[in-house]
Amino acid sequence: MRCASPRGLHRIAYREWGDPRNERALVCVHGLTRCARDFDALAAALSDRYRVVCPDVAGRGDSEWLADPMLYQLPQYLGDMVTLVARLDVESVDWVGTSMGALIGMALAAQPNTPVRKMVVNDAGPVVSKASLERIATYVGMAPVFPDMATAEQYVRAVSTTFGPHTDAEWRFLTEVVVRRNDDGTLRLHYDPRLAEPFRANMPEKDLELWDLWDAIRCPTLVLRGAQSDLLTRETCDKMAGRGPKAKVIEIPGVGHAPTLLHADQIKLVREFLLS
Repeated sequence: MRCASPRGLHRIAYREWGDPRNERALVCVHGLTRCARDFDALAAALSDRYRVVCPDVAGRGDSEWLADPMLYQLPQYLGDMVTLVARLDVESVDWVGTSMGALIGMALAAQPNTPVRKMVVNDAGPVVSKASLERIATYVGMAPVFPDMATAEQYVRAVSTTFGPHTDAEWRFLTEVVVRRNDDGTLRLHYDPRLAEPFRANMPEKDLELWDLWDAIRCPTLVLRGAQSDLLTRETCDKMAGRGPKAKVIEIPGVGHAPTLLHADQIKLVREFLLS
């Protein structure tokens, strides 16, 4: 689909699961340097009840890169997702967002006349710790070239160790969906490295706070927190349970930032909340 920005039009790709005639739609949005394919397992598990739509956010996956890298920020992402919901031609959507995708969902759910009916916020919230932003800044925007898939997988495992334990097959999947092959046969990460420019330019001097968004949300909300997350603290979760949508909070042991929603127990938490 085509979306607008102050620098012109760009194409956003998305993957779709389930019956396209189903008026019950679920939008799943990935983290900062990830892609729509992250939700393959979750989408398959929910496609019996939903039309599941998983977009590649601008500059990632199969979506086009933006002409101006400083547009890789929440207002542009929000506008693109409004266009996506309009494209689906439904009155409302449920939302699952991981990290950046959760922040986009929060921004959309906070709008007057929002289409968001129910929301799952996966390891993000109205306080984003400075420590986690500094950790992410150590690798976002890097443009390494890998000679083979095994080397690429080593890199993904290293920068994604906070995802928690995964099988070899799961790590290979998490690698394969975010790399593309160059003409010479080497591999690269398939996102625009320039998205790091606004990320680093806007690095806060302290924790980033978005309570104004949270307090405007009224839809039923589930917060998933990796028990070892450095981005979403337990203290912030306690506050999220008491204000705004007064979210239900579930902590996932053995995981940092962020739960991948690849595992059956994590998928079950999302499914039970959305269908309750």
